[in-house]
Amino acid sequence: MFEIERFLHASLLVADLARARDFYQGVLGLKPSPARPEMSFAGIWYDIGAAQIHLICLPNPDPVGERPAHGGRDRHTALGVRGWEALRARLDAAGLPYTLSQSGRKALFVRDPDGNALELVALD
Repeated sequence: MFEIERFLHASLLVADLARARDFYQGVLGLKPSPARPEMSFAGIWYDIGAAQIHLICLPNPDPVGERPAHGGRDRHTALGVRGWEALRARLDAAGLPYTLSQSGRKALFVRDPDGNALELVALD
């Protein structure tokens, strides 16, 4: 018998690491993790609580141009946010489009510069 006990990380493909860092660090305010070892490709890890997001700078085999406008209808990574209204104001100030959750929850969906969908859910 076994039990899957916790979520460790999600890996997201990015084409331009500097552009991705502008979004994840500049807009979302994430801090790079020093735990990422040297690898054969560029990337960066971000700690989020006990889990991480791994940005991997490699060619993306998936088409990104035909993704749904609403990230909730696409594969996505959900993140819990304290200060959700302040984050929403930051997205507005950066001119980044997003859609509100269609479930009625206080949540929104935004895409990073490479089309990866993130769900940002209010924790407060």
